[in-house]
Amino acid sequence: MRMRRHHYQQEEDTGIDLTPMLDVVFIMLIFFIVTSSFISESGVEVQRPKADTASTQDKGNIFIAVTADGQVWIDKKAVDVRSVRAHVERMRADQPDGAVVVQADRDARTGLVVQVMDQARQAGVRDVALAASTGEG
Repeated sequence: MRMRRHHYQQEEDTGIDLTPMLDVVFIMLIFFIVTSSFISESGVEVQRPKADTASTQDKGNIFIAVTADGQVWIDKKAVDVRSVRAHVERMRADQPDGAVVVQADRDARTGLVVQVMDQARQAGVRDVALAASTGEG
């Protein structure tokens, strides 16, 4: 007696292999994360004074805001003016080439703004800029 073997054809998997597409997506995600620059913000919106000679500064990694009511904001937290130096030193450890931009409200006390700029310079920052809006508009 002869036994017949029955070969059943297995149905081929007709699904789409998504592995290469997922690899490309993850590589693109890593590329964008590595190449993107993260902007540090002071954490509060101020009404900057207008200046006809205001120019754009390319590097400004540490933003310090001074409000009209005398609050100082760094990294989305209100801080005491005496602790500005310590905060700037800590942030400079991460970005040693970064500049400091002081975003003072147009109604802020000049003395407080000068204190903040002085604290930033005592932290070792030589490039301290004062933010202003352009005189147009």
